[in-house]
Order: sequence, then structure tokens, then C-alpha cells
Amino acid sequence: MRHHGGLQSASSHFFVGADDSRESSTRLEDLVDFRPAAVAEVELQLGLKSLLETSAFRTGDFNKSARTALVLVRLHSHPLGLAYLDLSSRNPRRLWSDKVTTLFGQSIADHMKNVDGLGDFAAFDVWDGHPPAILECLAERRQLLSSAPFVSVIIATRERTEKLVRCLDSLKRLAYPKFELLVVDNCRETDSTERAVRAYADDKIDIRYLREDERGLGAAHNRGLAEARGDIVAFTDDDVEVDRNWLAELTAPFLSSPSVGGATGLILPAELETPAQVMLESHGRFSKGFLPRDVDLDQNRPADRLFPFTVGRLGSGANMAFETAFLRSIGGFDPALGTGTFARGGDDLAALFRLLVAGRTLAYRPGAIVWHYHHRDFDAVVNQAEGYGIGLGAYITSVGLRKPRVAASMFSRFPDAILYAWRHSRASSVSNGDIASVLEGVVPQWTNALGRRQMWGILKGPIAYVKSCAVHWQHRLRTKYGATLCHD
Repeated sequence: MRHHGGLQSASSHFFVGADDSRESSTRLEDLVDFRPAAVAEVELQLGLKSLLETSAFRTGDFNKSARTALVLVRLHSHPLGLAYLDLSSRNPRRLWSDKVTTLFGQSIADHMKNVDGLGDFAAFDVWDGHPPAILECLAERRQLLSSAPFVSVIIATRERTEKLVRCLDSLKRLAYPKFELLVVDNCRETDSTERAVRAYADDKIDIRYLREDERGLGAAHNRGLAEARGDIVAFTDDDVEVDRNWLAELTAPFLSSPSVGGATGLILPAELETPAQVMLESHGRFSKGFLPRDVDLDQNRPADRLFPFTVGRLGSGANMAFETAFLRSIGGFDPALGTGTFARGGDDLAALFRLLVAGRTLAYRPGAIVWHYHHRDFDAVVNQAEGYGIGLGAYITSVGLRKPRVAASMFSRFPDAILYAWRHSRASSVSNGDIASVLEGVVPQWTNALGRRQMWGILKGPIAYVKSCAVHWQHRLRTKYGATLCHD
């Protein structure tokens, strides 16, 4: 769901360098020495040799000229991690095999021995793969699917029919037996979304079209939540494609423990064809790692003084699920937060935060994968830097106003929070992040000027949240008297 609703378009020019007094601006295009990368995935059971087939890549036309690829390496469909491979290599068998073995050899050995009971890793050829076998890890998934809960998948959208159709096509391919799709058309301008959703009625999938006239992602999600029939409600965005096993992996934690109230998963870039896309990926830190983990405020509390305020480290709204009854019990999402409001974000963080404060467990499962299509232009980079800051400031304001004791706790940690935000917005932090290290130095330069823009956004967040609350209550009054607020 795109940014909309009174938001200024960011300029692609900004001040660069450590000295703000240098009153000169430079185009981002002139700052970077960029090498585009293809995006692919490989199943090691089929071997690395399967990467020689174009079907392994996500965007066929681009990959014909790509010299490098960011590859998701999987074993028995489970993600092991990311590898950056040279597509121009004259000896891919040796070079790719050596690299993948170096990166993931221990993970492969542990999985095969401890999970599948298949014996010695030395017998495994990462290039040729190995013959199909009866795999314990897949047997567990089949057992889960035999008792799978009914899930409501909610997608909020606004005037992005082409992207929505791509997302819905991926959801049709889910390996999950019982789910419904709820598409929430937020503050619509045309009937293009409705017509696109109605066209899926012939595809024998359980899909419903809903309208929400209050602008904003939080309000749209609440509309879907009110109509959901599933025991679990899952959320994703219209600009992603979901993995075939996404829903099976995302719902598994709810069956393993009654304390689990929510789950998040892995978000990977669907393409890295422009400098802006790589910068957005490196700054956003969408990937949360490849190790499953459960967190709560008790025995599974992370060693982080700012936790649970830093819940964004565990996931975001493009890939999350909740126990439906629980999410309803805490009031759903804050309608004054989210894309489309003055707050510009934070609705997902606030919901995850309130889950933890309520004493429930939040599970992260890297096997629940979605592929996100980042914006291709530089305006989006600058817009994201400021928008992240505003959304973060608005989210903190929201949870503080709702719970005075939380506000007192936040105030005591305010200096740590400011230092944390500043460190994570600086160029050195972004350039040393996970995606930057995987891509081995090809990430375009994130500047401290963008970091300052993000920090300025955090300071603007509280005011933005107050304005969003005013718009929300204005909408409620107008709705009561038969009017709507779907205009800029």
C-alpha cells in the first residue's frame, strides 16, 4: 500500500557530507558506483546447477545481462541465508560450490543430521544436489497442514491494481488448505481494485472485496479484522509476492504454544535493479535473519535495554499474523497510525508492542517468506528516511499516550533511545548492515544527510500523530452524519 494523504513528495536532491555548512546539493545518481544484481533462489536438493536455468531468477529480462546475483539458499525449502554469486564466472561449479559450502556448510550438516537424520554432510554435493528422500522436516509441515487453522489474509491497497494482481496471483499458489483473502480498498478513487478482485471469483478461491473510507493503513486493517472469519489473521502488502509455504510457516508457531499471540517472517527484496532499491533495502533492514526465535517480556526477553520499544527488529507489517480473538481484544490497530496518515507508519509496531506488553509471545520464523518490490526511484529513498522517522516518533507517542506507565518507562530510557536512533540512522550503520555485507561493497552510499532527515522525522512524529488523531475523530464525526473524508 503506497504512501498517500497529504504527504509531501521528497526531493531527490539533498545536502551531502559531514559539514552542513556546505550549501551544495548533489544528485544521488552522481554519488554512487552501482552494479545491479539479479535476485534468485536455489533449492540445494536440486543443486546449485539449477541456477543455470533462468527459472531460478525472479525477473527474467533483467537477468540476461546481470553479472551478479543475490541468491536465497534453501535446503528442503527452509532458508539457510543469502549468498552473492558471480554470474560471469567461467567455473561456477567450483566457485559457487566453495562459497555456499563456506557460508552454509555447518547449517547443512546440522539440518541433515539433527532434523532429517540423513547422516554425514560429506556425502552431500551442493552442485548436483541429492536424490529425493523421506524428510522429517517436510513430514512435520505435512502434519501441521493436516490440522491447519482457518486463516484470514488481509491486504490493504489503494489504486495499485497491477501490483495487487501480482500479489493475489502469488497467494493463489499457497500450499495451505484453509484460508480466505480479504482485500480492503482504502479511500478509493476508482473501481479498478474492485473489478480486479471480482475477476478472481472464477478462480475458485475464497476472496472478498471490502471498502474502508477512512484514510490510512491502520483503519484499513481494522476493517479487514472486523470482517475476518479466521482463527488467525495474517497481513501482507500489495507490493509483495508470498512464498508458497508462507502461510504454513507463519501459522506454525500458534500451534506449537498457546502463549504465542503473534508471528512475523522474513522479508526479502524481489529485485535489486536500481541504486534506490538497494539503498532502501539496506536502510530498511527488512531481513530479520535466518534463525527462528520467540520473544516475550519474561524468560525470552532479549538483552536490550530498549526492548520492547525496539520491536521493529522482529518484523513489520508486510509479513505478520495475530491470533484473531487476541488482536480484537486489544482494539486492533491504532487508526491514527500507518501509511496514508500524517503519521506515515507505526501501526504495525504499535500492535506488536501491545502484544508483548499484554504478556503474549511474539514468534519470528524465517521460513515465512515474502518478496517485496521496493520503489525504483531516488525520491523514495529520501521519503523513506523521513517517513521512517515520523512513523517511529508517532508510534512511541501512541503507546505512551495509551499507557501512562509505559510513558514513564520511555522517559527513563529517552537518552538511550535517542542515541540508538542516531547510531542506526548514520551512514556507517547502514553501510555495515546485513544486506551491505552480503552484497560485498556494492551498496550505494547512504549519507549522514539522510540520517539527519530521519532524526528530524522522529522529532516531527508526535505532532504528526496528534494531527492524525484529529483527522480520525473528524472522520468519525463526518461518518456519523453521513459524510466521508476521502479527499486530500
